[in-house]
Amino acid sequence: MGSFSELVKNFDKTRNYIRDFFIYGFKVRSDFERKSSRTYDDEKRRIESWLSDYIKHDNSERGKQVSISLDSGSISENPLYKAYYSKSFTANDIKLHFFIIDVLSDGTSMTVNEITDKIYELYNELFETQTIRIKLREYAEEGIIIIRKKGKIYYYSLIPDRTDEFLKNYQGLADAVKFFSETQKFGVIGNSILKSAGIENDIFVTKHNYIVHTLEDIIIPEILDAIENKKYISVVNFRNKNKKIENIIPLQIMSSLQTGRRYLAIYVDNHFTSMRLDFTEKVISGKVCDYYDDIYDKFLNYRKYCFSASFGLWKKPCEIETITIDFIIDEKNENYVIERLEREKGNGILEKIEDNHFRLTVKTFDSNELIPWIRTFTGRILSLNSDNKAVTRRFYNDVCRMKNIIYKDENYENIS
Repeated sequence: MGSFSELVKNFDKTRNYIRDFFIYGFKVRSDFERKSSRTYDDEKRRIESWLSDYIKHDNSERGKQVSISLDSGSISENPLYKAYYSKSFTANDIKLHFFIIDVLSDGTSMTVNEITDKIYELYNELFETQTIRIKLREYAEEGIIIIRKKGKIYYYSLIPDRTDEFLKNYQGLADAVKFFSETQKFGVIGNSILKSAGIENDIFVTKHNYIVHTLEDIIIPEILDAIENKKYISVVNFRNKNKKIENIIPLQIMSSLQTGRRYLAIYVDNHFTSMRLDFTEKVISGKVCDYYDDIYDKFLNYRKYCFSASFGLWKKPCEIETITIDFIIDEKNENYVIERLEREKGNGILEKIEDNHFRLTVKTFDSNELIPWIRTFTGRILSLNSDNKAVTRRFYNDVCRMKNIIYKDENYENIS
């Protein structure tokens, strides 16, 4: 019987379990249908060992539900980073890591044969030359080793730049890394730098820190490379692994104002739409798109009608909707509200109707995206109307339900 280990070989599997059972699913053991219940128990134990301080157990009629619960404004390090440090290594991987670095630590350049001989001389360990060559190439890709060619011979040396020396020699650099270690664009890279230098983030916390985004960081480089090189991509989703969506033109990574989730704006089947990154398991780069620039220019014209990340319904041509909201705002004492409307209105137009009466008109592909933002002005909203009648009904029904909850209004009626 195989023994349980906290380490894993396949990060995709770990990422899948975390998102399904601890973030989105709130599933119980009986919901696990992929493999045996033993597999579920092992994966659950493994993830709980990484995230023990943030695990919440709830009992329901279906069984025990497990989820992550934390206040992102009270933590200095995203706990999901631990998943990236869970990769397993063979005994030879560990040996070669220290042997190679020690042999090259004096700054000399050596051929692969010289490195092989030196390792045998110092440690009485004999490795195949090809094994060491593969490890050296791997480290070159990771930025640890420099490869130089002289004639037909390759020489290998350690990169002279060291994290601890940079952080020590450049004042304020350590604080900058601490700050960016909790941002979406630097995230786990900054965290890795801090750990390699033995430093902890003891300064910064982020109130609204979407920690789950780090699980998507594994696919971001492939997406950005495709965007930069104007390539098609193919996508495999967690929901349907047997179906690969092909010939997608990636355009931009966007964030939703409703949920904080990240989306990839794409052009597929002759229309613009967006897809959730947290549902995306794998991205496969394809060939160059000859008309990428034309699509991207068209996208820039369409993007101004996205209040956050939605182009409307999937596989439906983008249709512009108009939503109009009237506000009553005390201009003398609440000018900050007017400033906020101006700052956050996107492509909307804010106009003054009369004293203390303002009207915001927004043209967008999806009026639904404005509703969570509009709710933050509750108490100042005089009226709301949208071309999308379902959005108008939803807003007024929400107001009526809230009134019923607060005042126990027996006369509440659903607006149809």
